[in-house]
Amino acid sequence: MSVGLSRFDDLICATPKPLAQRLIPLRQKRTRYHAQMIDSLIIGFDRALRTLSGNVQPTRLAPGENLPEPELSPEQRRQAGGLMRVNHTGEVCAQALYAAQALVARDPAIKERFAAAARDEEDHLAWTQQRLAALGDRTSLLNPLWYAGAFAIGVAAGFAGDRTNLGFVVETERQVEEHLTGHIDRLPAADTKSLAIVEQMRDDEVRHGAMALEAGAAPVPSPVKYLMRRAADVMRAIAYRI
Repeated sequence: MSVGLSRFDDLICATPKPLAQRLIPLRQKRTRYHAQMIDSLIIGFDRALRTLSGNVQPTRLAPGENLPEPELSPEQRRQAGGLMRVNHTGEVCAQALYAAQALVARDPAIKERFAAAARDEEDHLAWTQQRLAALGDRTSLLNPLWYAGAFAIGVAAGFAGDRTNLGFVVETERQVEEHLTGHIDRLPAADTKSLAIVEQMRDDEVRHGAMALEAGAAPVPSPVKYLMRRAADVMRAIAYRI
């Protein structure tokens, strides 16, 4: 038993009985909170291990699964591989963000929304990883760094309150939608399998943003939007190559 709970027990014992009876539910609530926090930490640690080890299994078939493997030139293959590596790194960051935001969210309903979105993002993670393998390419060597940074940002957003937390999701998904649209324009037209994956990812991100907006998201200040965009630009530039 923790020191905090032991002191709480001592307080109950030293308190007149009627008041002590009112304090017992508070102790039970505090115990439940600690248990839920431990459960969340274990789940988050498991998610981090699976994300960074590549041990993820999609719940949906990859879009374009039944399309034939396209004939790509070496240059087209390098271009598609670099773009899909960036997309995979984005999904690593998404797993970290949603795990962190769910960990510190106060409203159980919002926690569940983050969990549902994370499951979709796990599909994206698996799809992009599978596509990179098919292209003969690899994931970013810096994924542990990207994960840690995104997790820290998610915790900071969560501590600012649930509405701010949701607002951060809305802005993140809006910027990701723009980024994926740009990749649709830059991917080789012949790479129909990568295009199908990115198009489905974009549709899912739009839905996640709308979900957060509907749940009561607060607007994100313009300076924060600017910093988010610059950070994403750095990540994309590095992940394309490393």
